[in-house]
Amino acid sequence: MLKSDLIETFFPDDPFKAFKNEKPAIRRVTKALQYFIPIFEWLPKYNFKLFQYDLLAGITITSLAIPQGISYAKLAEIPPIIGLYSSFVPPLIYAVFGNSKYLAVGTVGAASLLLAATIQEVASPTDDPALYLHLVFTATFITGIFQSALGFLRLGILVDFLSHSTITGFMGGTATIICLQQLKGFLGLAHFTTKTDVVSVIRAIVKNRKERKKKPKLFWVSAMAPMVTVLVGCLLAYFFHAADHGIQIVGHLNKGINPLSIHLLNFDSKYLTTVMKAGIETGMIAIAEGIAIGRSFAIMKNDPIDGNKEMIAFGLMNIAGSFTSCYLTTGPFSKTAVNFSAGCRTSMSNIIMAIFMALTLLFLAPVFSYTPLVALSAIIISAMFGLIDYEEAYHLFKVDKFDFLICMAAFFGVAFVSMTIGLMLSVGLGLLRALIHVARPATCKLGKVPNSMIYRDLAQYPGSTVVPGIIVLQLGSPIYFANCNYIRERILRWIREEQAISDNKEGIEYVLLDLTGVISIDSTGIETLIEVRRTLQAFDIKMAIINPRLKVIEKMIIAKFIETIGEDHVFLTIEDAIETCRYSLH
Repeated sequence: MLKSDLIETFFPDDPFKAFKNEKPAIRRVTKALQYFIPIFEWLPKYNFKLFQYDLLAGITITSLAIPQGISYAKLAEIPPIIGLYSSFVPPLIYAVFGNSKYLAVGTVGAASLLLAATIQEVASPTDDPALYLHLVFTATFITGIFQSALGFLRLGILVDFLSHSTITGFMGGTATIICLQQLKGFLGLAHFTTKTDVVSVIRAIVKNRKERKKKPKLFWVSAMAPMVTVLVGCLLAYFFHAADHGIQIVGHLNKGINPLSIHLLNFDSKYLTTVMKAGIETGMIAIAEGIAIGRSFAIMKNDPIDGNKEMIAFGLMNIAGSFTSCYLTTGPFSKTAVNFSAGCRTSMSNIIMAIFMALTLLFLAPVFSYTPLVALSAIIISAMFGLIDYEEAYHLFKVDKFDFLICMAAFFGVAFVSMTIGLMLSVGLGLLRALIHVARPATCKLGKVPNSMIYRDLAQYPGSTVVPGIIVLQLGSPIYFANCNYIRERILRWIREEQAISDNKEGIEYVLLDLTGVISIDSTGIETLIEVRRTLQAFDIKMAIINPRLKVIEKMIIAKFIETIGEDHVFLTIEDAIETCRYSLH
């Protein structure tokens, strides 16, 4: 039983089914390679027709990757070239191990800001930029190890605690503070706060208002499209010498592909706690966002997505990225949406993007050194507006008020306190809700629907009939230590309420417990049922159980509960139980 429970918990998708019965052995090995390394599955079937679509998609997402890479690197307070490096190596790794056809790999704003906010607790990007950058690489390495471990250990269940409402609120709050932080670039401020909450950002703007440029030339750079914005901004900044007119630009960008950074990883004990915190927090956000986005686009084409394989792919690409001067990457929504809309067919679009990014790094990198920071701010803000999903928040309010509360806790916690506090508050409320459902499971009184053999909840079907002297109660959740007291008290309350309104002077004689929805029970749960039976006997009321599941009745037999109540008090259907009990009613 324990073995089957563990298999169901960690291997619900039966990952070895595709190849465990294959013969001969060489075919089994081939199938296993195709399962664990997806490129071996789709590459042999690849053709020129598919390549045409992927080429167009790859070029399109490259045009988005360049400005976004520079912008999000600025957001993470690291050299802009690191953002370009991060769109070269990680996409190649994901194309080999990734499970989604449509996911486009790149850096994201929320993780960039969270990473910067956490690392700045122990290192300053301005006072000691080398140490700061090394810790960013180390945090990326820890993110990769964490994500890979979750995938290999089949612990994708942990990501499920980041609910849709949590992600909606977190992204909205993050987008708000990112937009506010871009006012530094828009207003031309030299000094700014390193904190991420709204109050600190507004205070910094007011405090440094004298630094604001009154009418800086080239200030309003249109953000019609990221690449056009960057190119136009570069040309204008170059020909009009923007730096001489007080407009900040990106600065020097080195030619060449990614240099190795494995020797730069820093595991010093005085930084390790903060770095691990940054790696794990950003890793969870990146996994949740990447998998959710990959699944949302895969559903449109009815393609399956294996969450555990995605986590392994994310982990491996971040490990490889930390060795090659990249920082955290995942599947950003904007780039994936463009990739999907451009008609990509396979992960080859990521490989094509990596190739064009390599060409950019080798030959065109210095061109982007003239990019005005105000242009990057415009790009970031335009991208962030799409993350503030007020329509979804309103939908949550209409459908489920507690989900809306979780969403708002994440939004306001992130916006007004910190990203970590906002995330923890939202996840905590989600866990509290889950615990409430666990500790207060649904129970209901059943009645027979007229002209049928069906028994349903009397509150939902008030016209249903009951047999005087017999009460049928349905328990709809596992019975174990966390909810035993509630279940016992709820059963006894049902009986007291029934006796109070019953027209039968003899009162209740039988309590029938429908256990169809009880998927498991522990020893405390069995003891609780024994206590309930003992209490009922004191009032001359008999108890019977209906349709216990296999795992439940096996435990009941081992615990001698069936022997205690008698086999004649265990029934297959409600109708059988009522017909049997009816004959012995006083």
